[in-house]
Amino acid sequence: MRTTSRGLMASLIISILTTACGGGGGGNSQDAAPETPITPPSPQPPPAQTFSISGTITASSSQAVDSDTNDPTRLAVSNNTVAQAQLISNPITLGGYVNQPGTGATGQSRESGDIDDYFQVDLLAGQRVTLLVGDFEQADADLFIYDTQGNLLDFSINSGELESLLIPEDGTYVVNTFAFSGGTNYILAIGAPNSTLQNQGAGYPIVPWQAVVTYKEETPQSTTASKSEKMSRNFGLAQRAGGHGRGRLMDIRRGRVNAQHADPRLASAAMQKSHHINDPDLRARWETLMTIKALRADPAVRYADPNYQVKTNATPDDEAYALQWHYPQIGLPDAWDITTGSPSVVVAVIDTGILPNHPDLAGQLLDGYDFVRDPDSAGDGDGIDSNPQDPGDNFGGGGESFHGTHVAGTVAAQGNNQIGVAGTAYGAKVMPLRALGVGGEGTSFDVDQAVRFAAGLPNDSGTLPEQRADVINLSLGGGPFSQTTQALYDEVRAAGVMVVAAAGNQASATLEYPASYDGVISVSAVDIQRRLASYSNTGAAIDIAAPGGDNSVDINGDGYPDGILSTGGTKTSGGDINYAYSFLNGTSMAAPHVAGVLALMKTVNPDLTPADIDALLSDGQLSDDLGPAGRDDQFGHGIINARRAVLAALEASGTSPADSPRLTASATTLNFGTNGTTLELILSNAGRGALTLLSVTASPAWLQIESVEGVGLGTYQISVDRTGLSPGIYTADINAKSNINDLTVRILMSVGYLNAGADVGVLYILLYDPISDEPVAQFASSGSGSGYPFQFNDVAAGEYEVVAGSDADNDLLICDGGEACGAWLTIDQPIRITLDNDIADLDFPVEFLVSLPNLNSQSQSESSAGKLRAGGDEGQRNIKRLSDN
Repeated sequence: MRTTSRGLMASLIISILTTACGGGGGGNSQDAAPETPITPPSPQPPPAQTFSISGTITASSSQAVDSDTNDPTRLAVSNNTVAQAQLISNPITLGGYVNQPGTGATGQSRESGDIDDYFQVDLLAGQRVTLLVGDFEQADADLFIYDTQGNLLDFSINSGELESLLIPEDGTYVVNTFAFSGGTNYILAIGAPNSTLQNQGAGYPIVPWQAVVTYKEETPQSTTASKSEKMSRNFGLAQRAGGHGRGRLMDIRRGRVNAQHADPRLASAAMQKSHHINDPDLRARWETLMTIKALRADPAVRYADPNYQVKTNATPDDEAYALQWHYPQIGLPDAWDITTGSPSVVVAVIDTGILPNHPDLAGQLLDGYDFVRDPDSAGDGDGIDSNPQDPGDNFGGGGESFHGTHVAGTVAAQGNNQIGVAGTAYGAKVMPLRALGVGGEGTSFDVDQAVRFAAGLPNDSGTLPEQRADVINLSLGGGPFSQTTQALYDEVRAAGVMVVAAAGNQASATLEYPASYDGVISVSAVDIQRRLASYSNTGAAIDIAAPGGDNSVDINGDGYPDGILSTGGTKTSGGDINYAYSFLNGTSMAAPHVAGVLALMKTVNPDLTPADIDALLSDGQLSDDLGPAGRDDQFGHGIINARRAVLAALEASGTSPADSPRLTASATTLNFGTNGTTLELILSNAGRGALTLLSVTASPAWLQIESVEGVGLGTYQISVDRTGLSPGIYTADINAKSNINDLTVRILMSVGYLNAGADVGVLYILLYDPISDEPVAQFASSGSGSGYPFQFNDVAAGEYEVVAGSDADNDLLICDGGEACGAWLTIDQPIRITLDNDIADLDFPVEFLVSLPNLNSQSQSESSAGKLRAGGDEGQRNIKRLSDN
């Protein structure tokens, strides 16, 4: 969440203060008339001392930018035809911009238009190319795949946030983003084979020449032909089934989509693409979907959809589970073989509140409460009340992170419901308690009241929950030690309630509260390589580590940031909330992994007490050791291991579970991209009992494996050597064999894509004054190959924050959806810099802001109605930059 009660939205106002100084000369001549004495000016204070701030911003080699965005600061390089296709690497996360002529913000493509962006890329069978449309409410962008000769092979031309295509075989392809209407930023994501969304809303089989249409003006009682029905005849439609006031199954006249179509946009650039379709089945799909796209744009039509072909599905699953790399990292799938949690186990999430109607939280929530007592901070028109709904921050049109919803989803989002994501303990229940208001800020007293409510203790609501929580999650921090609050946690612990808290995101060893209170489990964060996350706090209070993610890289090559994926939402300009799924990172994301695992443990052993958990944790039975042997200040007792924890809970109950050793790897895919040479792979026993690693092998000569800790389980250094290799994308498998089971880790590497990545476009670095709530200076950096250097000179002493982002659509707002964004040290918690001397090496990464829409649910949105802060996420900021004029 944001760290202050502002959205960094204010325009820069520069006031130039000038002092008009006048003086007179006085002669001492006898002939001169006496003059009125002139009071000399008061002595002026010495000029204020100034300093400089400099550093370098980095982008990942798996990030790239469209070469002809609307930002005029960088000269456009056309990629508007197949012949001009921009070379990109694979996997990749690419930010871009397309627009029809005369649409979008003023910039280098507004008048002429930038209808098409073409990208040439080597792709593998099973890879998925996904287009995320940033401004889908005002624009429509489509996705096309060509061969290098310009023949159209496939397309995704829905209207909405997401288009997606599956690659059928290895080869060199040209990927095309097309502006059907309006102007929009976009993200193009290309991931490793079989690692991306399982069902993405595009590419589903349809019945050709059919559409399901519902008109706006009809009622079930209508009997006469409406204007809308007459209009449909212009589209070549004939009713086949259905009726008034409900969906109608309409036949589409074959060959009707042509230059005389009712929608004039289909007679221009969109229609030209059909000339490259040779396959008759593909043409039937094209004409069907283009007709439906035109129907959706008609004001008389409420809904228009294809008639999808359906079939039974014996193995339902969550569509985005494959992107939740953080669950296999902690052995969660193996723990789920024992339990997925119980409805009788309750986890209280004390945070910014909840989106109660999010489809992936349906049936997962108990009654909660809102403890934000200050109406201004609450943002919902009142103080303490029984509704914990998160209204969103609505910072001048900026985006929201819905921090509490994300945390709650990591704990217990529905599993195996065919949509979205799964929670750590998706069989358990969440008690949502709101204690943080606008900007993710609150007070220690309000948080204490929420903790009291969760534990079934007297509190300012005057009520108690029907069932107290078993576990409390606190993904928040701030304020010093308090005797009052320590006494509260002692009381909560005595009531049998476990408390988990995020260690904090200041990259500091300073004690952070509430995580550092006695009796609270403090959780640090690791990245996808099980390394300490760059932002994570450390120190003597750290008890355990869990996945917190890193949105600035894509080590597993799935085409998305290596953040934590969970439930979220985005807010429209009209105040409606679209349910979505967000990649966030921070210790706030790590803590609910631990809270969820504790819920699994309580499911199999309801008698577990906080003292039992302490003993198991100290004995190493809940984790895999990381760092120096035994407890250390970075990882505590190691990274949480869900299966080991559940087995330990069973054993503590008197049950002796059978040995269940299982060989696991820290990653299923390692992506070296275009520049990477060395990554780590950890092989471990995720269960109990003896396991012997027999061999670790890989066949290609360009791939080397070296054990860091000697033969057997442990850390392996994986290296690649591109010497003598031809340009292209290379894949290989590492095969690990044990006496129990075998596993395979996929390796991805690109060769010959110089300058194809580590480029996010021009970055605008803002020096921000948190006191005046305004930026005071801007530096535009185009990058130098090794990063984006910046320097501010002649800066007055004071406190500042440094924020950076791109502006592909040139709307003078950085950090829009589809644009790069970053801050020192993290975007959710920009750390204030006290400037009293020159500061150099202020380095930090940027990332593309990615949010996945909710695809399969019918319920898509709802109308919104000593400080502590939420920490650990990358909420969209929409920060006002300076005009170039």
